[in-house]
Amino acid sequence: MGAIGRWVLSLDGAALPDRVLVGGKAWGIATMRHAGLPVPPAFVVTTEACRAYLAQGALPDGLLDELYAGIAILEAETGRRFGAAEKPLLLSIRSGAAVSMPGMLDTVLNLGIDEEIEAALAVESGDAAFARDTRRRFHEMYARIVLKAGIERLQPEGSVEEWRAAVAEAGATGCVPETPAEQLLGAVRAVFDSWNGRRARRYRRHHGLPDDAGTAVTVQAMVFGNLGERSGTGVLFTRNPLTGAAEPYGEYLARAQGEDVVSGRRTPQGLDALASPLPEAHAALIEAARRLEALNRDVQDVEFSVQEGTLYLLQTRTAARAPAAAVRIAVDLVNEGTISTDEALARVGADQVRMLLMPRLSEGAAESAPLLVEGEGASPGVGIGTVVLDADTAEARGGAGDDVVLVRPTTSPDDVHGMVAARAVVTETGGATSHAAVVSRSLGVPCVVGCGAGVGAALAGREVTVDGKAGRVFDGALPVSAPAETDDPHLCRIAGWARAAAPLAVYRADETAPGDALDLDRLPGGEDPEKLPELLQGVSGAGGGALASDAGVAVAVAAGLDFIVVRHALPALLAACAAARAEAAE
Repeated sequence: MGAIGRWVLSLDGAALPDRVLVGGKAWGIATMRHAGLPVPPAFVVTTEACRAYLAQGALPDGLLDELYAGIAILEAETGRRFGAAEKPLLLSIRSGAAVSMPGMLDTVLNLGIDEEIEAALAVESGDAAFARDTRRRFHEMYARIVLKAGIERLQPEGSVEEWRAAVAEAGATGCVPETPAEQLLGAVRAVFDSWNGRRARRYRRHHGLPDDAGTAVTVQAMVFGNLGERSGTGVLFTRNPLTGAAEPYGEYLARAQGEDVVSGRRTPQGLDALASPLPEAHAALIEAARRLEALNRDVQDVEFSVQEGTLYLLQTRTAARAPAAAVRIAVDLVNEGTISTDEALARVGADQVRMLLMPRLSEGAAESAPLLVEGEGASPGVGIGTVVLDADTAEARGGAGDDVVLVRPTTSPDDVHGMVAARAVVTETGGATSHAAVVSRSLGVPCVVGCGAGVGAALAGREVTVDGKAGRVFDGALPVSAPAETDDPHLCRIAGWARAAAPLAVYRADETAPGDALDLDRLPGGEDPEKLPELLQGVSGAGGGALASDAGVAVAVAAGLDFIVVRHALPALLAACAAARAEAAE
């Protein structure tokens, strides 16, 4: 890593930067380059620059010169020139907060193309369709992200004039600039501005993340998964994010770019679709994934592209995983000697275990139930509610106490507020690495993707049961049953470690506690965590609904209780361990 100036750092892999300063995406690139893995060259505009921009409403002094100094480094490494007609360099402009916020911030790809450069790409590649597709992709993304045009897709066969007219009709705040330099500044500002966008603020509020951290901007040389039949793009998880199985899991799209996979507009194939035509690229990908998991000591979510048979890694980050996968992976990594039991306890959240203990379809319930649609299970769990077709309705009705299921053609970051409010999410297109799947897993919301066109219209207004593990949507509300925390051997292992580490003992309501427990449910205000400190003074043990929350358990730990009594022991044990870690960190 080399400092280009105050605001910009080169991601040359010489050293690992401060993750808070450069964001998770740039840190992952630096990690991969440091390990000698095949990564397109890149530099990063720091979170400090973002905070300065948001404070003063303009790019900070000196940033423009540093941007061009960074581009000069990319030019030297690639042998290409930004804004030049001969061997042009196109750029990827991507956001990156220190804590992953998947899909919440903005990205612009294929930046630096104009009419002359499109013609040069056509000559160089021998593929005019590729050059036109690349320019359309840039025009479409810049219009949507930077100019805020309400447009999803431009007609591939359209002319640039027709694209401009469509963008103007869609309410754009200006025109897509032809000058690469103007394109670059517009994209950097847009990424900075996305930090305070509605969807990003809601995501941070839901996950308890700070609002003042800012996002970095990673500027990287483009590689082209849409260049011919020996090119493509995909996502690989080093372990299955749904089940936790210790085997690579992922998806691949030939002749595509990353947005095609993430957006869910195209349904990808499994990794075999890469292994069959390009076995060397597939083997290199599997080996790189193995190394990245070992380096990071956790399951990785790796984005990659293949350009004319050559593999390039674009991003690695700690993978979002379903609750069952989180538990199994934590246990497996301890068994493999990769992490300690204390680290395993820190990686399994109390809320994840609560989700695992939520009701699931009763035995045989699905056998006679009318099956409405079927797709790919993308986030396990069962959700029951009335189908609504837009995120605003889901948020409004969910906030009013209704159980709703959000059904969309595919989801985008603009749908996250509705996903948070929904009992389940269903999409017509997309795969297990699409936006809908990744965000649903991070939220713990059941999700089924790729159910086919017209599903929304067919289900609107119906009460349905969504089985996110089986990938099925049933008519009506099916009977469910609640699992016991002692049924799962992985949960039992986690519970054993948690009992040894927790600062207090936790008993289930059907177990015998060592003494009399204060019954908070019978006391005025006993249901309110804010009143617990006073109620628990001088008490050795207590039980009640208020202790079922992380906040209630934290109060019990702070009050020095010897034991608590709750319905499910493991979530409370994990919350107690988390409270103890928080106290130790203060």
